[in-house]
Amino acid sequence: MGEAPVAELDAVLDGGGWEVGGSFEGPPQPTSPIRLGRNVCYVVLAVLFDEEDRVLLVQEAKPECRGKWYLPAGRMEPGESIVAAMRREVKEETGLECDPLTLLVLEERGPAWIRFAFLARPTGGTLKTLAEADSESLQAAWWAGDPRALPLRAPDILPLLDLAARYHRSPPHPPTLPQELPCALLCLRLLIAFTGTAGDLWVLLGTAGTPRLPVVACGTSPSELRRGLRLPVLRLLRGCLSPEPPPGPMGLLGLQHRAGGAGGADGICFNVLLSLAPGSPRAEPPELCSPVFRWWHVEEQSLRGRILQRLHTTVPVHS
Repeated sequence: MGEAPVAELDAVLDGGGWEVGGSFEGPPQPTSPIRLGRNVCYVVLAVLFDEEDRVLLVQEAKPECRGKWYLPAGRMEPGESIVAAMRREVKEETGLECDPLTLLVLEERGPAWIRFAFLARPTGGTLKTLAEADSESLQAAWWAGDPRALPLRAPDILPLLDLAARYHRSPPHPPTLPQELPCALLCLRLLIAFTGTAGDLWVLLGTAGTPRLPVVACGTSPSELRRGLRLPVLRLLRGCLSPEPPPGPMGLLGLQHRAGGAGGADGICFNVLLSLAPGSPRAEPPELCSPVFRWWHVEEQSLRGRILQRLHTTVPVHS
């Protein structure tokens, strides 16, 4: 197979993590660490079903949406892991303990606002009643009917409930949970694949030092953080391919975060997979115009099959 980052690929394809080095492909080269409450906002949300397939809903206590219903959700706090934040929000708003099963979808409005929607299962606790109403919520309830029959805080939870119900019936991707690895910045590790007309598969590699999957960073200026996670990917493709072929949808293989990183950093590395020019009539990948990248022809059948399968079995990313 030639020199290639096989161990890194194995880890990423399995939803695991891999250490993020100090260098990134392409601009920008940010130096300011990511910190919650300063330059980013992370939100966690959970969908839970009981044994009767009823969904857990929360009646809001906030003045602007008091009495309306929503899924348990809230902002992550500095020093928290993503999963710990999800468990805390579920406990505070519903009274129940829970364990995460998988990340359902990653939603982002530019890197400055990212929401992690989980499917979770109840493990204990007591359902919150009106007698226990506080500033977190008025009450929680298992709901068996159509949620649209309720006064909802916002309809954005309806697609999430559909995703959760489908995963509950037939999982479209392997269980995917955050990995405990530090990252000072917001960045994306890219598994960019090209499939030729004969079924051959190539993967784009960075060649600086030991060959590896390219890693691109999101800028930390206010204007950069308001733009989508896809921007640094498109920027990299424009810099190494000419002409630039259209990339397919970006799917999440996994993510890496550790609470209380160096200097209090709350960065995240998203391990993402996308297909380059899906449906292209080309037999070979487009020519590279940058010497810091190369195409690696994946010949080992097991690894090739895993990559091709994962092209259709990733956590969706909604921008």
